Amino acid sequence: MDPLARVRWRLTAWYVGILLSILGILGGGLYVAVRHRMSQQLDTSLRSATAALIHAARIRAAEQASPKGVVADAVDELHIPDRSLYLFTAGATPVRPLAAPEWIREAAREAERTGTADRDFETPEDHIVRLHAERFVGVDSRPYVAVAMADRLELEDEFASLIRAFIAAALIALVLVAGGGYVLVRQATAPIARTMERMRRFMADAAHELRAPVTILRTRADVAASQARDPARDAATLEAIEREAARIGEIVGELLTLARADAGERPVAREVLYLDDAAAGAVDGIRAVAGQKGVHLEVGAFEEAKVTGDPALIRQLLLIVLDNAVKFTPKGGRVEIAVSAHDGQGALVVSDTGIGIPADQLPHVFERFYRGDPARHEADGAGLGLAIAQWIADSHGARIAIDSQPGAGTRVTLTFPLAA
Repeated sequence: MDPLARVRWRLTAWYVGILLSILGILGGGLYVAVRHRMSQQLDTSLRSATAALIHAARIRAAEQASPKGVVADAVDELHIPDRSLYLFTAGATPVRPLAAPEWIREAAREAERTGTADRDFETPEDHIVRLHAERFVGVDSRPYVAVAMADRLELEDEFASLIRAFIAAALIALVLVAGGGYVLVRQATAPIARTMERMRRFMADAAHELRAPVTILRTRADVAASQARDPARDAATLEAIEREAARIGEIVGELLTLARADAGERPVAREVLYLDDAAAGAVDGIRAVAGQKGVHLEVGAFEEAKVTGDPALIRQLLLIVLDNAVKFTPKGGRVEIAVSAHDGQGALVVSDTGIGIPADQLPHVFERFYRGDPARHEADGAGLGLAIAQWIADSHGARIAIDSQPGAGTRVTLTFPLAA
């Protein structure tokens, strides 16, 4: 499995694991809180039932002449859904119903002694029941105990339905988090994937670009070592080796520049300088190359344009653009440079009458190692110059715009924000 894919699955697993932990803590807390709350509600209901029984018994006794009989009638007449009612006299003697299990009578005795009693009992049918007993004095001045009882199965059913609802919601949440988490992880790791892909492509392209000059160096050295010494031939061999070594050094230098830029290890100075002066210096630096190739280098209008940046990097940027213009302009062609300042921006324009760039290749010219046709056939190079130029421009808040027509030439515009 791809390492990045393993990272995605691990991060998704972490998301799901964290959610499970949260749901476990939340579920445990909810379980305790709801169970306690429902138990309180059941106890309150039982106390209300005993209070209703006591009230009914007293009312009936006050209305009739035979208190004991009417007290029993109160139990028969009072009906509270899902509640069992009992009435006892002194010594836990049943009044209504006429018989009661011993464990209910024990609770009645406790209430007779202490005033109230609350108990949980397990019935022979394996049901857990909750009981509340309360002592009161009837209108005949005799002590009675009222008992209300409810099957906790009612509570357990409500609790079980709540647990089922919580589990269903938790499962839905897990599915959503797992799916959504994986999508988010893919989106979060997409830049890493692109970076890794660029790194792989970068390494492959770098190896490809270095392989040719290294192979030439080895071949030249092997051939020279296998032949008898000849001053003229040896001189030609050494010149070829020097050219290839210089090419390797240029590629390695450009690779180092890009690597340091990617790692943020190349500091960018911020100094006030004039774009027109920097352009004049770059023209002087490239003039000899243009003259050697037979390309006319023309200087247009130079307006004063004060910008902020790194003088060495801006000079390198201008040399890259001018060198490309000269490199891809045939003998007898023309390269022109001009500097202007307007609307808070300084613009440097380099135009040539070179081979031009096809429209479908323009979006790719800033990619590393990219060299489209017919550029790869016209001049040597590793295809790193414009990638370096793009980084320098970005680090200065500048923009590079390229307009080109195949066979008619190219126009490169560098736009810098003017310094205050």
